[in-house]
Amino acid sequence: MTFVAPKPVPGPTVVHVPVSDPRVRPLLHELGEEYSTRYGKDAHAELARYPDEEFTAPYGGVLLLLLERGQPVAGGAFRRYDADTAELKRIWTHSAHRRRGLARRVVAELEYEAGVRGYRRIRLTTGPRQPEARGLYLATGYTPLFDIGADPETIGPLPFEKHLSATAPTGRAPVQ
Repeated sequence: MTFVAPKPVPGPTVVHVPVSDPRVRPLLHELGEEYSTRYGKDAHAELARYPDEEFTAPYGGVLLLLLERGQPVAGGAFRRYDADTAELKRIWTHSAHRRRGLARRVVAELEYEAGVRGYRRIRLTTGPRQPEARGLYLATGYTPLFDIGADPETIGPLPFEKHLSATAPTGRAPVQ
């Protein structure tokens, strides 16, 4: 299959960065605060669960940020789950920039990058106390691998999957 990049769209610039890039700090800080607030425990263990190198190209992963005027407004990553599957992690929108569709843009960029790298499927989990994330994944075509009618608190992490197509998602801008 060949991936075709669509026409550029206006909006934030996409950059691929290592976890050590200082522009990633707001992402990790806000995710840690969000997890701690929602789940009542220190989120550092969850954020440190995977080595940073898993989010780099040599290990089959990527971490990207959306920048406006050089500042991070959203971001996310994926890591290799298996030979055909990427696992989305750390999807984030800066608290001052929510409700602008940036999370959808991050997911579209990650899907595109996963497809370019030869992945055919994406999986992810989100916490039961993150209805915004659940809604995002349902709205962007992910299949829930759980009973959506059940109380999320009785399920634990909510798993989703999506099979990638041969074309880039609409609205995808070129990587800079």
